[in-house]
Amino acid sequence: MVRGRISRLSVRDVRFPTSLGGHGSDAMHTDPDYSAAYVVIETDAEDGIKGCGITFTLGKGTEVVVCAVNALAHHVLNKDLKDIVGDFRGFYRQLTSDGQLRWIGPEKGVVHLATAAVLNAVWDLWAKQEGKVTPLTNDPRTLVSCIDFRYITDVLTEEDALEILQKGQVGKKEREKQMLAQGYPAYTTSCAWLGYSDDTLKQVATTLPRGWLRADLPVKSLFLQMMDANQRWDVPEAVEWMSKLAKFKPLWIEEPTSPDDILGHAAISKALVPLGIGIATGEQCHNRVIFKQLLQAKALQFLQIDSCRLGSVNENLSVLLMAKKFEIPVCPHAGGVGLCELVQHLIIFDYISVSASLKNRMCEYVDHLHEHFKYPVMIQRASYMPPKDPGYSTEMKEESVKKHQYPDGEVWKKLLAAQEN
Repeated sequence: MVRGRISRLSVRDVRFPTSLGGHGSDAMHTDPDYSAAYVVIETDAEDGIKGCGITFTLGKGTEVVVCAVNALAHHVLNKDLKDIVGDFRGFYRQLTSDGQLRWIGPEKGVVHLATAAVLNAVWDLWAKQEGKVTPLTNDPRTLVSCIDFRYITDVLTEEDALEILQKGQVGKKEREKQMLAQGYPAYTTSCAWLGYSDDTLKQVATTLPRGWLRADLPVKSLFLQMMDANQRWDVPEAVEWMSKLAKFKPLWIEEPTSPDDILGHAAISKALVPLGIGIATGEQCHNRVIFKQLLQAKALQFLQIDSCRLGSVNENLSVLLMAKKFEIPVCPHAGGVGLCELVQHLIIFDYISVSASLKNRMCEYVDHLHEHFKYPVMIQRASYMPPKDPGYSTEMKEESVKKHQYPDGEVWKKLLAAQEN
């Protein structure tokens, strides 16, 4: 049973110096330090349960997201959790429609990343209090009541969403058993960061465990299955380069141009689909409206949600449902700090309750930083195994947070002192 009034919200700047090893580097983001604005929500309930939430960043700028979280805190503090989840749509809209903060969005950029961190903590708290191993086990009507349909009713109405979720109840038990036994198929990007030397690439590629049959490679390898341009190209460049690379038969080209260019993606899609190359994008799409337009314009063949870029579970639900309506497979973006931990809930839910299909579907996995989470993701036979512990899998180990807090944690004190010398 949901209980307690929110009495405290804290947020910390947590950074891991992954740039030292070239981890996560690509053509646009050459020196990322995987980081997170880490939010913890506490209530006055006697159980002492805390809700934890994150949003993913790349180092510099995390302090800006922390400021935005603090600016949103007054919308959360002193509210009963029961009232929040009882009108989750209204609470979501309250956060995203702050009369002053909205001006530096709306529903995009730093303020939306902060919104995701806060809401992820709320979902984690809700699931923990009810003892649920995922926050997505609620009934269809409750889930629909969490979605803000503003700006997308020309594609997805509340009635549409409810119908999709109710149809998803058919065969649900069998799909749950399948996931518990087999897990959700994954692919890895760990073998091809652009900052890796050729020797490192060869070493990582040859030491991958058996079963990793797919790799998302940023055009720097002898083997190409999926390619990622990381937003480097103009539209004509994307078409030109991928037409030349078509002989390698890649499944997709990811982020071929600006994530804001819907018509550009549509033009690239029109040119490449006849060559057997799909368009995959979404990890830096601001909100449900961008996804709506990408779907309307037939601009992508693989939709990549991100658990921290969009407004938490609430907004990701709307995108999963729109993807189902357009019959476009969802292949989530993951990796970073905690993205795998969060997105496993979304994609397993998508299979069990929404799409009911694994055709052309897989979820990204990166084997970095899971040891810093209290409930790390479990991978077996190149598949995500369903989580077993209550919550949204967002809780970090306190020791890790303290050591990597920027700039006062032990790790950063040493690194910054070394830089000064």
